[in-house]
Amino acid sequence: MNNSFSVDERGFYGDFGGAYVPEILYATVRNLQQHYLPILESQEFQDEYMQLLRDYVGRPSPLYLARRMSQKYGCRLYLKREDLNHTGAHKINNTIGQILLAKKMGKRRIIAETGAGQHGVATATVCALMDMPCVVYQGALDVERQHVNVKRMQMLGAEVRPVRTGNQTLKDATNEAIRDWCCHPQDTFYIIGSTVGPHPYPDMVARLQSIISKEIREQLQQKEGRSWPDYLMACVGGGSNAAGTIYHYLDDERVRIVLAEAGGQGVETGHTAATIHAGRVGILHGARTLVMQTPDGQIVEAESLSAGLDYPGIGPMHANLAVRRRATVFSINDDEALQAAFEMTRLEGIIPALESAHAVAALRKMTFRADDVVVLTVSGRGDKDLDTYLERLKG
Repeated sequence: MNNSFSVDERGFYGDFGGAYVPEILYATVRNLQQHYLPILESQEFQDEYMQLLRDYVGRPSPLYLARRMSQKYGCRLYLKREDLNHTGAHKINNTIGQILLAKKMGKRRIIAETGAGQHGVATATVCALMDMPCVVYQGALDVERQHVNVKRMQMLGAEVRPVRTGNQTLKDATNEAIRDWCCHPQDTFYIIGSTVGPHPYPDMVARLQSIISKEIREQLQQKEGRSWPDYLMACVGGGSNAAGTIYHYLDDERVRIVLAEAGGQGVETGHTAATIHAGRVGILHGARTLVMQTPDGQIVEAESLSAGLDYPGIGPMHANLAVRRRATVFSINDDEALQAAFEMTRLEGIIPALESAHAVAALRKMTFRADDVVVLTVSGRGDKDLDTYLERLKG
């Protein structure tokens, strides 16, 4: 086994990963595997990518010392402000990179899946920027609860296709996007929004999101006189913001990794999206990973108030980190996440996305020393979740 926590040359993180795809997609995926690294590592790509991150996305995103929350939790708590990116989340880091890759590979049409809508908005945004047609698949339930993001996607020129199979959430949107890809493998590029899917997607998305940890290293050096924190904290569904947060620290034993997944109504209830706690090894959307499933291998529908974490699988990087105990993973219930969202709003004047609130809630489950440096990634802003938050206020 590879002793590093990074991906190996076969696309595996330990026992997890790989590319399990239909025969019709084999050549397409193989072509992507052969081309993604030479393109991503080329100077031409890097120059264009970094210029867009700086001038279009607004990077670097701030690393903010949250003084009131630091006082409450007895540490030096920094918030990595991905909520301040153009489009309001970390997702744009990935879509900028993937659409540049798609263009260099000669693709003419873009498809994507989305749950909370932030990846859909980010994909529609870069398609408008690059003048490419865009189809976004979104579960019908998520279309209802994230209607503002649906309108944003449509305004940007994307076609949003509601998916009415399964429990009408992220898994089902991904299924439909893969079906589309199978029908149009020659001209279509599938921009996957998280560190899931067949190799090379988990590695590719992690690399594109690694701008987060690259900036954390530089910003901590300026603020603390050292480039590493004692703790890194992030929410995890498919796992892209978490992968970006920890990328440059995967093998740094000085840094403890804390992940927060969506517990829904509680792992013990079965109404949950806490895959690491409730899942077992299986194949989902082209990768070997932890999957919530019945004894005979049927997918168990994930349930969470948070559309962006409502997924019955987990990225293979995070499955490996959990199984090998490199990461501590907490299951955060809906009520705990809502309480944490209001706490951050009132203590720091920052309304986090409901996904990010799961990471904030994990602070209550930790014990810190006063000199511990903790970096928590606020993966997105809470505008899209205001209806949910206001419903809670009324209650």
